[in-house]
Amino acid sequence: MGHKGTETRERILDASEKLIESGGYFNAGLNQVIAVSGAPRGSLYFHFPEGKDQIVGESLRRAGATIGGVLEGLADSGGSAAEFVEAVIAHLGDRLEESGWARGCPVATVALEMAAVNDDLQQACSDVYTAWTAALASRLDGRLDADDLAVTLLALIEGGLVLAKAHRSREPLERVGRQVATLLP
Repeated sequence: MGHKGTETRERILDASEKLIESGGYFNAGLNQVIAVSGAPRGSLYFHFPEGKDQIVGESLRRAGATIGGVLEGLADSGGSAAEFVEAVIAHLGDRLEESGWARGCPVATVALEMAAVNDDLQQACSDVYTAWTAALASRLDGRLDADDLAVTLLALIEGGLVLAKAHRSREPLERVGRQVATLLP
């Protein structure tokens, strides 16, 4: 694939990612993706012959890798496990607030909408959450309960993002951050 083809494919994924994150699976219709990306309809089918679900699945994995990269970067910055998780919460809160409360978790809405009815998208969501859980667990200083605690932390963060988005306020995330300090002394 040439430079132009790669650029078009990336624009389609960028558009899909944005639409999914702000409104879920049903907000990312092919017509919406075309409108936001500016890509010709034929390019959509050329790059994604399996259609919408392929676009959404790749967008989820791509967004998951982006957040995973943030987790890795914050993990490499040193500090305690609690400071790491608090930095993750702060980053995600900044991202949410800067987007006008539109960009919460790039996976949660699709997981809620599609996990029970679409095996491929359920697997994409599961893969992303598994990677994030592993990234959190790796920073829990060798605790025996690291995997369980990482799932708990991810659930707190995800819930905090949903509540922050619903309230259009960082307060739920700040409360989650205070509880992280009690879980990770």
